[in-house]
Amino acid sequence: MNNNLEIKEEVYELVSKWEDKLKDIFKNIEEDEFYNSKRVLEAFHHYNVSESDFATSTGYGYNDGGRDKIEAIFAQVLGGEDALVRSQFISGTHALTVALFALLRPGDKMLSITGLPYDTLHEVIGIKENKSSLASYNIGYEQIDLVDDDFAYVQIKDYLENNQVKLIEIQRSKGYSTRKSINIKKLEKVINLIKAVDKNIIVMVDNCYCEFVEKKTPLEVGADICVGSLIKNLGGGIASNGAYIAGKKELINLCAERLNVPGEAKEVGPSMHFNREFLMGLYHAPSAVASSLKVAILTSAILEELGYQVEPKYQEERVDIVQNIYFGNAQKLIDYCCGIQSSSAVDSNSLVEATDMPGYDDQIVMASGSFTQGSSIEISCDGPLRSPYIAYQQGSLTYAYGKLAIMVAISNLLK
Repeated sequence: MNNNLEIKEEVYELVSKWEDKLKDIFKNIEEDEFYNSKRVLEAFHHYNVSESDFATSTGYGYNDGGRDKIEAIFAQVLGGEDALVRSQFISGTHALTVALFALLRPGDKMLSITGLPYDTLHEVIGIKENKSSLASYNIGYEQIDLVDDDFAYVQIKDYLENNQVKLIEIQRSKGYSTRKSINIKKLEKVINLIKAVDKNIIVMVDNCYCEFVEKKTPLEVGADICVGSLIKNLGGGIASNGAYIAGKKELINLCAERLNVPGEAKEVGPSMHFNREFLMGLYHAPSAVASSLKVAILTSAILEELGYQVEPKYQEERVDIVQNIYFGNAQKLIDYCCGIQSSSAVDSNSLVEATDMPGYDDQIVMASGSFTQGSSIEISCDGPLRSPYIAYQQGSLTYAYGKLAIMVAISNLLK
């Protein structure tokens, strides 16, 4: 019988010590969990969710009442007028792509104000050449980098006053970068600036990894469109695929026509077996996010004590569920990921190796022994095999499973 849960005694001691120190921080997370759980439950009650809403549709997906109710619930929870929540989205990147192609036309320009977007969007935009990119349709792209982990407010204002911009893209989570993620306070400030210059500019927020980490949502502070994956926060570890786009009704209609068919928009698209998964996932999401945050904070505290650079530090504000660990060494990155993989429920005996992945220039090391392939809300850890060899750890459906995973991973480092 294989036993992958080899944990050193000193790791038990470290965890016990830090759990005691982190009680007040964990209590604050639990208060936010309660707030967001109430928010979800109120939406369920407002739309009178019933067992009949779990019924499935096939084919064209006409008259799918459960699907329509789910989209209304997501809109309310996210603070938008409408939402598109579909299993036909294969990822957050796909949902972002649909939104960009829906809202931009030849001759338009998009502007990223959080610097270079996540790797998988490079070919979508045309940063990296692709004959199906936005650039191939004569849609322009420019970017303004962050300054000291905040928006370059003066530069953004100057650019907008002197250039015609149709859409501004803001990626809140850091992705495979070393910057800090963007909190709601900074987001609100920059949206107010943008709208003061031109209220017609569409502000689109990539909200992946950030849902339910803070009490307010991007749509509640002025964003027009908000996009995220359901195999991350809002799927609660239950949804086995899918994503959402939420925001202004007229923009959601354009996105639905791009995903489906012009003239039919949200009226088509079969839910198959996903209605129950999407509802149950959203119901579990506040708890799963809270567990993920606790695991991230515990990881940060212990790894920093062991001499590793971490971001964010355990006592710092959290904007997303991602924890960065700087290993400065390829083998240590791999060893840590091996520990996460070996403590997973699925494929625990698999050996983690760096490999090529679609959408990335560097080889990626990925530990994700998850029930859903690529599910970041389940305990996972990955990173590009490039200096400074950073592990990006996310998730855990429960605190106990996440604690076990990091205890094994840390023990693996200490061998």
